[in-house]
Amino acid sequence: GIDLVDSENTLSPYSDIFGLKRFRECELIHGRWAMLATLGAIVAELSTGVPWDQAGKVELDGARYLNFNLPFTISQLTLLEVLLVGGAEIYRNTETDLEKRLYPGGAFDPLGLADDPDTFAELKVKEIKNGRLAMFSMLGFYVQALATGK
Repeated sequence: GIDLVDSENTLSPYSDIFGLKRFRECELIHGRWAMLATLGAIVAELSTGVPWDQAGKVELDGARYLNFNLPFTISQLTLLEVLLVGGAEIYRNTETDLEKRLYPGGAFDPLGLADDPDTFAELKVKEIKNGRLAMFSMLGFYVQALATGK
């Protein structure tokens, strides 16, 4: 198998301070967020016709979903999201084992995709590659929005 954690470290002097494991964890988490953001930007723009970078300016008074008014505001939804995601991150960071912190399994793997060790290793590589691609995709979205305003 591929040893992704304890491979030769060439990131000196930062590796002495943070360790390669911390860089790996940050890259994976940022990649996951970028995958969600990339999909969200594309789906939001295709479904509403509003450019993804302007979507937050559309409805500040009330939230709508499928042309139905929701009984809460965008500010309340934002606060709820911060609390829920913050709580999930606090819970995730209480785990001391890096592998369990990054790949929790259990309820987060209801289809049992990671039961086979070889398949699990392959899925890890696919996830990091897709995460890197999504990070560059979001960079492209930002550059396009800044350059063209669209």
